[in-house]
Amino acid sequence: MKLKSFTLATVIGLTLLISSCATNKKAKDEGAPDAGVQTDNGKNSGLGLEVNGDSDTNKAGALQTVYFDFNSSSLSTNTKDALANNSNFLKANPTVKIQVEGHSDERGGVQFNLALGEKRAKSVREYLISQGVESSRLTTISFGKERPLAFGHEEASWSKNRRANFLVTSK
Repeated sequence: MKLKSFTLATVIGLTLLISSCATNKKAKDEGAPDAGVQTDNGKNSGLGLEVNGDSDTNKAGALQTVYFDFNSSSLSTNTKDALANNSNFLKANPTVKIQVEGHSDERGGVQFNLALGEKRAKSVREYLISQGVESSRLTTISFGKERPLAFGHEEASWSKNRRANFLVTSK
């Protein structure tokens, strides 16, 4: 008899546990994912903007990943042009907060590449601030060589990994 009571109690407990884990998708589906997000021309960006979306996967609105030369955190003319577009997007969307993620290629030690990734992220952050983006909306992190986009062992792959990308932390 005790075994039947224990089994019944276990089944009831599991049923309650499973039913309490159900999610309500209705709230998410009610609005457009980009509602209220504007580009600098006042129109919806048309690009996906998701919390935890990033520029590497085109889920960070109009924000573009920027690239660096070997062993450098200096901003090239092309990088500054992309960052000017990014700053315009951020100024037109004042509720969007981002994390600037610094990366390096596989060459060099772990600590060296973490430091280089940090320098890259900070140089991008400082440039965006100089363009009028509020500093409180920008955080930085370095992943060094730990999160490559390309896995080859040649310049074509390395150049894709020397980057700073943008992660949406709040929209």
